Amino acid sequence: MNIVLCAVGRIKAGPEKVLFDHYLKRIPWTFHVAEVAERRKLPTQELRRTEAEQLLSKVPAGAILVVLDECGKNLDSRELAKKLGGWRDAGYRQTAFVIGGADGVDETLRKRADLVLSFGKLTWPHMLVRALLAEQIYRAYAILSGHPYHRD
Repeated sequence: MNIVLCAVGRIKAGPEKVLFDHYLKRIPWTFHVAEVAERRKLPTQELRRTEAEQLLSKVPAGAILVVLDECGKNLDSRELAKKLGGWRDAGYRQTAFVIGGADGVDETLRKRADLVLSFGKLTWPHMLVRALLAEQIYRAYAILSGHPYHRD
């Protein structure tokens, strides 16, 4: 399986990057990060629309699209693993996860998404969301492969 993380902003050195990189090293699937520039001087709606266009341009053709949004579905780790495994088994080779900018994601992204996923109602720093996502993808791999990392 190939995973693409499309995100607004550049990850910088710091504890979030260390944690993100830690889980990336553990994921045996191909994992690519595609970052787009932040443009904070635009009005909110225009900014979201511009970011959505940039993010969608990074999503590979035919990929499953998962948008992270606080209003999305709250899945547990087994449910997320089941989704990823189902897409893999259905012949989808690529899954793209999208993390929008500070003002959220444009409605066009939510409408285009195969899944809108939430990590809860709390507001998380976007760089920390990258680390949380990498850990959950590693956990999904562990669940699907029968690795003991995930315990019930």
